[in-house]
Parts: sequence; structure tokens; C-alpha cells
Amino acid sequence: MDDIERLSEKTFPNGDIYSGDFKELLPNGKGKYTWSDGTIYEGDWEEGKMTGKGQIIWSKGAKYEGDFSGGYLHGFGTFTIPEGSFYSGNWRMNAQYGIGRKQYSNFDTYEGSWKEGVHDGCGMYCWRGGNTYIGHWKAGKMSGRGVMKWVNGDLFDGLWLNGFRHGSGIYRFADGGYYIGTWSRGLKDGNGTFYPAGSKHPTLNKWSRSLGYDDGKNFLSHNLSLNSEEGSAPTQSVKRSLSEKISIGGILKKTGQKSHDSSLLDKNQNLCDPARDFTCHESSGMSSHTSDEGQHEVHDNNTLIYEREYLQDILIKERVRKYAELTCKTKQRKTFNVKKAIRSSCLDIFKGNRSYYLMLNLQLGIRYTVGKITPVPMREVRYSDFGDRARIRMYFPRKGSQFTPPHYSIDFHWKDYCPMVFRNLREMFKLDAAEYMMSMCGDDGLRELASPGKSGSIFYLSHDDRFVIKTLKKSELKVLLKMLPKYYEHVKEHENTLITKFFGLHRITLRGGRKVRFVVMGNMFCTELRVHRRYDLKGSTVGRITNKDKIDQTTTLKDLDLSYEFHMDKFLRESLLEQIRLDCEFLESQQIIDYSLLLGVHLRAPEQKTLLETGDDAISQGELTIPPTRPILVNHEPNILSKTPGPHSRGNVLRAYSLGDKEVDLLVPGTGRFRVQLGVYMPAQAHRKPHHGEADSEYERFEDYDAVLFMGIIDILQEYNVKKKLEHAYKSLRYNPLEISVVDPKLYAKRFNNFLKTVFPDLP
Repeated sequence: MDDIERLSEKTFPNGDIYSGDFKELLPNGKGKYTWSDGTIYEGDWEEGKMTGKGQIIWSKGAKYEGDFSGGYLHGFGTFTIPEGSFYSGNWRMNAQYGIGRKQYSNFDTYEGSWKEGVHDGCGMYCWRGGNTYIGHWKAGKMSGRGVMKWVNGDLFDGLWLNGFRHGSGIYRFADGGYYIGTWSRGLKDGNGTFYPAGSKHPTLNKWSRSLGYDDGKNFLSHNLSLNSEEGSAPTQSVKRSLSEKISIGGILKKTGQKSHDSSLLDKNQNLCDPARDFTCHESSGMSSHTSDEGQHEVHDNNTLIYEREYLQDILIKERVRKYAELTCKTKQRKTFNVKKAIRSSCLDIFKGNRSYYLMLNLQLGIRYTVGKITPVPMREVRYSDFGDRARIRMYFPRKGSQFTPPHYSIDFHWKDYCPMVFRNLREMFKLDAAEYMMSMCGDDGLRELASPGKSGSIFYLSHDDRFVIKTLKKSELKVLLKMLPKYYEHVKEHENTLITKFFGLHRITLRGGRKVRFVVMGNMFCTELRVHRRYDLKGSTVGRITNKDKIDQTTTLKDLDLSYEFHMDKFLRESLLEQIRLDCEFLESQQIIDYSLLLGVHLRAPEQKTLLETGDDAISQGELTIPPTRPILVNHEPNILSKTPGPHSRGNVLRAYSLGDKEVDLLVPGTGRFRVQLGVYMPAQAHRKPHHGEADSEYERFEDYDAVLFMGIIDILQEYNVKKKLEHAYKSLRYNPLEISVVDPKLYAKRFNNFLKTVFPDLP
């Protein structure tokens, strides 16, 4: 304490004044510092920096009282501005960080988690008008699972993204009616079910289980946008040390701005009128979220339920059913899933936590081998890089070893097939090694798909949806290794190939000698657009239809379910069919059969003025102009394309006949601008054909839609065995003699090509 000097006051050359304790000419201990602009700090100091407890008052009236560290607002404190806004909670490096409560100048409040000065994590936002949101936030916007309750009693419980309803959710009306479905950017988009007020409906727990809440890509409607409205940032500044200033406008990014504009929300409340949401039997209102009032009113299994499909908030299809039929459908689906699980040999291996351990093992192995092969200088592959002997082996004991880290999984042996080949393929597909490892091995981990494949394979998705990981049979692994040299040559020569992109081939051996083989593939449906239809097309009619009672929005449909033909630009169609022909020639040369075209279809509702309707008589309640939604082909501009997360960067930019043989992009209103490639963001006109499977209680409003197509050739690892296929074809009653082409690669390729020409017919 002898070296601490107490001065009554010291004036600096720039006009600042300090009074208090010093240590070696620096403020240390208790003291008061007054800047020349009138800002005052009084409190603890340490070696010339505000550290400890203190209070700072800016010249324009803003005030902070609480913890400081190293000249920063750091710890717990309360910040108040004269306009009436205040924040009380945790801080880190001059920004709200942790748990805190803020009241805005218009009396809106937020209480919950903060990160870098914005809402991030779990929190509750209450508007002055009475609307309330409780749920997850990200970067200042509602994102993730959350519940919004309006002052009129309506409630939405579901997924959000960037402040909009986006994904699976339940909309509950004050009168007891419910709509369970999906949303995109605040608009109903996809399949859903409407339960009229007073009807029997599933319990909330069953809803949650059926929805799964795993489709995390959603937004809230126009009137509920929570994008922060920028206000005037405070101009006060805080000094980190003696004459150094820190702009409070930069420190407290959001403290001076206005809260989310509830007046705008109240003004636009009519845009969210339930009368607009449904075309019949619905009215505004809502019951409590946790109660089931409507459950006790009517328990008649003959109650009508409305299965609907929307595109961008426009009803395009409706099927009227009785509640008893819907319940039967659900039970059948559950029975079907149980039988599939019992039949699935792979799932029998990984009961309980074994599947979780499998994911950890896969991540550990990929991180090890990608890290090992990446530093090796790039070179062209050699003959010795192919085959079963081209591999990396490693043992991963739980306690770790000289070469492997300790981990929380079970001991396992790792084998990476043809590492140099797949390293070059990843480079060829323009996939950065660091991005690949972050997607596959990041902290967010992998997600196991709920339904196993027909073959019993286990499927995983990377956390960003870019990659699909599938378990393989031993025979499939052998086929891939055998065809890999020619596959490498094919994708090198044809960068627009539609054949599945392979990024890695691995094997895990567990204790007891159990072997599990994996292949890592690109996910062609990794897109910002909702994929409304998925088709697995083989050009066959035998067994190629799906039971309607087993269809939901995740179902992949088959050939006979396809009720559309797709008309494309002349040059786009020619390029597509030519590449399919080349890919089929390659598969034929490898004696591969039974492959499919996996087709994903994003549909856009026809542009129109739509009437707000309610009641059985569809009484007009007003007119609302739907914003333009048609995808538009525009000249290619590489510098203004939207960044897409999917593995779609490889391939030429396509040329369109309609734009004078120029390279083109696709502009999708409300979403972005994308590069048009073969199989990716391909625009088309979807023309609906008469379909024999339609029920009398089902109707579809429109015949034509704008569409965006995603496609690729999959299932290319089916082993060709003439004897086995012939015996199966002739002895099984479910095979038609006309389907004999299934056993011949050349005939299969011909039939496949001819069928796709009918799916993508020439323009009339």
C-alpha cells in the first residue's frame, strides 16, 4: 500500500480529470474519472483500467452500474437510457451475454439468454399489446422450437427460422380448431390436417411425437417479423483507460435501438386472420395451450377431418375424411414401421446406445483419416490407389493411444478404403477438406434418420444436411470397389454427371468382430427450398405404387404415383436427357441394374388474387394480392448468386434456349438467386395428368404449376446376377413377363431412358 498515492485531483492535457488513488502514475483503487465531454466513471480501478464495481454516466444521460473488468462492462450490471429502455443482466466485453432482462422504451420486454448483444438461446418476448413468444432465438430472431400466443387467443407451437414460422407446427384457434402442418417463411407450405372446432383430435403429446420437430427451417408470417428495427444508436462513449475512448454505439449494439415493432404487428394483425388460413368451417379464436377443451366436446368418429396441401399459403388439394379413417391410417403406419424394424438386421445390431456409439466412431475415424491424407501433396491417382488393399487402418481404444485420442465410445477398429481416390474425388467435387470435417465431425454431430431403408440400412445426415451416410452390405461394398476406377474416370470426364457423388468409404469393426460398412454421399435435397414431392423412378410398373394410407410428407413416391409431366426449356431438356444417356451407358458397362432417378420437386402456387374465405358458402371476406412467386430464368451473374449449403458447386452453368443460348441463373422470389445446373435448381412447368388413384373425396385445384427440380441417379450398387434374377423373374407371381428387362443391363438402361423421356416430354 506504500506505493499508492492519493491525490485530490489531476488534470490531463486533453482536459480529462481524475481524482482518487494512483499506483505508478496509473489510476488504481477507488477513483472518479471525468472526460472532457462530461462522461463520468466512479468506482474501482486496477492499473489504469476500470475493474471491479463501478458506475458510469454518459453525457447524454445513459447510465451503467455494475461490474467492470479490464475497461469493459463485464459481469453483472444494469444499463439504462433516458428514453426509458433498461437492461439488467450479464455482460461480456461490453455486450449483453448470458441471462438478462430488457425493457424497451415502448414497454416491450425480453427475458432470457443473450449472446453478443442480441437474443440467442431460450427466452420470452412480450409485446406491449399482449402477444407473447416463448422459445428459442438465434442472432436476435426467433429460430428453433417456440410458442407464440396472440392476444386474441390464437397460438402456434412449432418451428421458427429468422422470425418466421418455418417447418412443422400446430396452429390452435380460440374456438378449439386446430391445423397441424408445415410452414415455409411464414406461409403454410406442404401437407397438413385441419380439425374443425369441437372435433375429436389427437393429444398434444401424440402431435409432438408425430411432428418430430426435426425440420428446423421455418419463418413467421408477415405481421410477426421480429427483425429488429434500427433506431438511433447512442453516441455516448466510455473510456477504456486515461484518454482512450470506446464508442458505446459499438459496445452496446442493441441497447439504443427500438424494440421489435409491436405497432406494426398490431396494424397487420388482419393478415393473420384465421379466416385466411382455411377455406371452410373455421373462425378466429383459441383455447389455452396446455388444455384440451375441444377434446371433451364431441367424440364422434364420423367427424370430418380435412387433409390439405398448401403451396405458399394457397390451398391446392384437399381430401375429406372421417376421423375414424385417419386413426386407422395412423395405426396401420405404426404397424408397418414396427414390421420394418423387426425385419431390419442392421438395427438389431445397434439397439440402445449402440447406434450413438456408431456415430461417434464414424466421426473419430473420418477426422483421423481426412486429417492424415489432407497434408499429402496432390497427385493423380495410380492403379495401386484402388482396391481393397489401398486402405488406412487404425485401432481406437477408449483410453487413447500414441496415434488416437481418448474418447467416450467403445473400442473399435477403423478401416478407410482408397483414401487417395476419395481425397481426389472430394477435390474434384470442389469440397474443401475443412468444410467436410466440420460438417461430418463438428460439435453438432450427425442425425440418425427415423426410418431405416427398405434394405435395412441405417442412414445418418450431417448436421447441415449436406451429406448422407448409409450403411452398406458387404456385396454393395464389393460392387463399389470394383467399379471405383471407372467411376473415377466417368465423373472426371463428365462433371455434369447425375450419378451419386461418393465422398468416402469406411468400415468399423466392433468388439466381437462385427463389421459395419459406410459410404458418404452428397445429399441432393440440401436446399433452401421445400421439396414438396420425392419420387423414386425406375421406369417400371410392377410394385411401383404407394399405399395412400401410408403416405406422409416424408414419403418417397414411386412411378405409378407420378401424376405430373415436366416441360423444360429446350436446351435444358436436351442437356438433361443426354447426360442421363451417358450415365446409363456407364452403368450398363459396369453391369449395374435396378438403379433409379431420385426426383425432388419444389412446386410454386400459380400467381393470382385470392379471396379470403370462410364458412360452407365461401363468403368473400376481402381480396389479397399474393406476391409474385414464379421462378424466373435470368442471365448468369456469378457475383450475386446466393450461397447454397449443398454439395452442388460442381458442374457447368447451363444455357437456356429461351434466353438466347446464354448461361442462366434461377431467381426464386423470396428465397434467392441460384446457379442452374444439371439436376440442381432446374426450372420446369409441372402439368398434372389425370390420375386413376384419386378418390371422390379428394380434389386438386390447379392443373399447372411452376416447379424447381432436383434429381440424381441412385441405387447404383445393385449386384448383377443373371441366374438369380431370371429365377426370381420367372418364379415370382408379382413379376410381369413384360418386366424381363429388369435382368438385362442393356434393356434396363433402354427402358429407363425411354421412361424419362415421357416424364420430361418435349414441348408441344
